[in-house]
Amino acid sequence: MASLITVLLVFAVIFIASSIKIVRQYEKGLVETLGKYSGTRESGPNIIVPMLQQMIRVDMRERVIDVPPQSVITKDNVSVVVDAIIYFQVTDPVKVVYNIENFALAALKLAQTNLRNVIGDMELDSTLTSREKINTQLRIVMDEATDKWGVKVSRVEIQKIDPPRDITDAMSKQMKAEREKRANILEAEGLRQAAILKAEGAKQAVILDAEAIKEKQVLEATGEAEAIKRVADAEKYQVEIVYKAIHEGNPTNDLIAIKYLEALGKVADGQATKIFLPLETAGVTASIGGVAELFKDHARLAKTVK
Repeated sequence: MASLITVLLVFAVIFIASSIKIVRQYEKGLVETLGKYSGTRESGPNIIVPMLQQMIRVDMRERVIDVPPQSVITKDNVSVVVDAIIYFQVTDPVKVVYNIENFALAALKLAQTNLRNVIGDMELDSTLTSREKINTQLRIVMDEATDKWGVKVSRVEIQKIDPPRDITDAMSKQMKAEREKRANILEAEGLRQAAILKAEGAKQAVILDAEAIKEKQVLEATGEAEAIKRVADAEKYQVEIVYKAIHEGNPTNDLIAIKYLEALGKVADGQATKIFLPLETAGVTASIGGVAELFKDHARLAKTVK
């Protein structure tokens, strides 16, 4: 009797342990009853009927499929080796289990096939410079194909595209020649700009020198004219002062004539190009004549005395 109870207890423990299934946070549990899908269980502890039911766990996290390197022929008949990575996530656990046997293998073969199709429609230069375009086209094609499998392809990344060695060497030479060409163009442009700037500088220097000489000549001429004008004004003023002083002293005509001749002598000694005669010509001539007669009378008187 005791052994029977022990057997029942062991059976009960095994039954209870088999009926409790733990579904993790990132999983979904598909329950099959006698081989037929009967429901989806969420994360946490779940109870099923052992021997009548079983649970299939499906990982809902985003996963990666590495597409191994493969040789692909481009549109211009160049063989390149392409390596890619596919990022996908299960959106429907029922479809991914019951609509496809091995999704990872199917996605890998699908990626390889579509990679050949996409790159086969492009030339080598476009292939090497249009990785983003290839990624987008592959993602769209694979996303449409895997939708019935309950999988979402989030992105496809091309890791590398390796052309043949001879093509690589030719491209290297081409890039080197292009760089040298750009360097020569930049150097020539620099020399041209330097020559232009140098010529502009020389031109500006000549213009500034000419303007400086012009300004100097203008200033010198202005100063000389101003000096001549001031000298003439001073001499004119001096003659007028003498003229005024003489007439205020009520002199005789003989004295005026003598003073006038002295003033003319001083004026003639100056640098002025013009001589101002403030007295009337007739009066001056008569005075000079009178002085001359006076000198003659003095001469005759001296002879008589002797």
